[in-house]
Amino acid sequence: QVQLVESGGGLVQAGGSLRLSCAASGRPISNYGVAWFRRAPGKERAFVAGSGWDGGYTYFVDYADSVKGRFTFSRDNTKNTVYLQMNSLKPEDTAVYYCAADPRLRGKVPMTPDEYDYWGQGTQVTVSS
Repeated sequence: QVQLVESGGGLVQAGGSLRLSCAASGRPISNYGVAWFRRAPGKERAFVAGSGWDGGYTYFVDYADSVKGRFTFSRDNTKNTVYLQMNSLKPEDTAVYYCAADPRLRGKVPMTPDEYDYWGQGTQVTVSS
């Protein structure tokens, strides 16, 4: 079992930045696919950014089009933690952000919620205009 705990959410003005963290425990997630999803009010959970592993030394990273150039996904395997650096935030980025982990070796970045077995409780991000 893997437990995921997100932190770093909060209230920020448009144009500002936040850094989300997702700390994993229970098992190392260095060979897991890990992603950030978000759920805005009244909307379905949507992929934001994530990383897959090829079984060797290569991690793939992919982003939703809406966040490309503004958000950066990163991993620190020594801390068993992943991050989401969010810059140039917009009011439409307001959502609950979730961290998710997938133990399967897929060779790509899984982008649908059904592909992930483990989820955190979420952290609220609110961007004011």
